[in-house]
Amino acid sequence: MTLVVFGSVNMDLVSRTSRLPAAGETILGSDFYTTPGGKGANQAVAIARLGWPTQMVGRVGNDAFGPELLAALHQAGVDTRGVVVDDAAHSGVAIITVADTGENQIIGVLGANDRLDQSDIQRLSTQLMGAKLLLLQLEIPIAIAQAAAQAAQQAGVKVMLDPAPVPPVSLAPLYPLVDFLLPNEVEASQLVGFPVTSPTTAAHAAAHLQQQGAQTVIIKLGAQGAYCATRTDSFFVPAFAVSAIDTVAAGDAFAGGFATAIAEGLPLDQAVRWGCAAGALATTKVGAQTAMPDRPTFDSFLSQHST
Repeated sequence: MTLVVFGSVNMDLVSRTSRLPAAGETILGSDFYTTPGGKGANQAVAIARLGWPTQMVGRVGNDAFGPELLAALHQAGVDTRGVVVDDAAHSGVAIITVADTGENQIIGVLGANDRLDQSDIQRLSTQLMGAKLLLLQLEIPIAIAQAAAQAAQQAGVKVMLDPAPVPPVSLAPLYPLVDFLLPNEVEASQLVGFPVTSPTTAAHAAAHLQQQGAQTVIIKLGAQGAYCATRTDSFFVPAFAVSAIDTVAAGDAFAGGFATAIAEGLPLDQAVRWGCAAGALATTKVGAQTAMPDRPTFDSFLSQHST
């Protein structure tokens, strides 16, 4: 059975600086590079590198970035037959600033990702046959993300949602269609309207989201770990200690590790632990898709940190 990712494919335009600039401030950077990204594509690569069959459904533009983005997915082992070239739009881009501390700021320009429509849902429906899980993010139109979740529900496929970026409209209509909701602490704070900075506040946030219809909520707390709440249970998984140099796409790596564990039939606590491990490993390398760990590296890391 495959895992299907429906979402964004971007080219990341990355600058590195000693610190993040304040509003209105100009500072000098130390490096610049381009690298394939996009939350959807990152998650697809994360899963494929962990050895699980992965299909990507999305769009790239008919521009210089498009072929490079498709080649990166293909090289990682992702099935790209569900990705089309949109002649009427540029490929999505993300303008990223990374500080020496590993912190980052990101501005996304959706491009072709913003043009996903019902024709993409029809293509997705074909890919969902025999799928184990559908992964969604919100760098695509909200209405299309909801339609994708409905298509998965009709096909009997579980849905995982990374609610990033958080839109200015309520996600309450989407929650009942989602089996696993995976915000980070910033996104959780935006979704519930109060700061989420610890396992205690994450517990309050998860309860709030479940009151709105969410099922299982996993809140990523960065260097602290991750808090998970089902309808009947809750637990906290501490983070793995690593020397982080770049936190870009750590959340996507978490999603890939978590989804792979679910596909392999592991218990929920182990799946969250896999997510934490994949996310930690991704922070030790520069870039987005280039930072996703392969299966031997991942298995070795887990064995070294066995409990």
